[in-house]
Amino acid sequence: MLRTPCGAWCAGAGMACVPNKMEGGVMKHRGIWLGVGVLVVCIGAVGGVVQYSRIERARLGVAQGMGPDPVLPAPAGRVLPTVNIAHPVGWKDAEHPTPAAGLAVTAFATHLDHPRWLYTLPNGDVLVAQSNSPDTDIQTVKNRIASLVMGAVGAGSPSPDKIILLRDEHGTGHATLQTVLLDHLHSPFGMALVGNELFVANANAIVKFPYHAGDTHITAPPVKVVDLPAV
Repeated sequence: MLRTPCGAWCAGAGMACVPNKMEGGVMKHRGIWLGVGVLVVCIGAVGGVVQYSRIERARLGVAQGMGPDPVLPAPAGRVLPTVNIAHPVGWKDAEHPTPAAGLAVTAFATHLDHPRWLYTLPNGDVLVAQSNSPDTDIQTVKNRIASLVMGAVGAGSPSPDKIILLRDEHGTGHATLQTVLLDHLHSPFGMALVGNELFVANANAIVKFPYHAGDTHITAPPVKVVDLPAV
């Protein structure tokens, strides 16, 4: 007996081939299931496009959402959530916020890398936590989409992991000294000075460093206070 590429059995040369009905049936069922799968994908894609094309618009005035008893719109169920991405623009050289009469607004410091939190020391120095996501999320489909959305607003770059010290040395309202107080951190955020110890909240732990008034750079290793096991 010989088996041909089409799945039929032949008894010998010159003899008629007998198709393998069972394999033919399997191939037929595979074709059916493949068609069903393609149809489901197409229906899902069309449904997603229809849902996303239904643009949601605000139907309440701004004043209705303010005060002690704001009017809240009813939740609207959607397959795809409504996402309105705000694109950061920044201030140009000649631009600044408009203050009240008799006041002026000027930039205290510029060229900071993703500043997240400010902390003023007793001597007037200003600390800036430069931080971004620690990039420890499990790479699921949901998290990948979230990363794309956050990247569109400038949150997808590597974390600077630094604390910058700003000092106005001449009392002019501008930071004339800008230096790295701490580096090699892990997505730092909050800061607090207690006595001669500077506490820093990393994404994975709270640590502390020795600090003395006037320090512009700390080289001492961190001392862990407590773990933050969320990341």
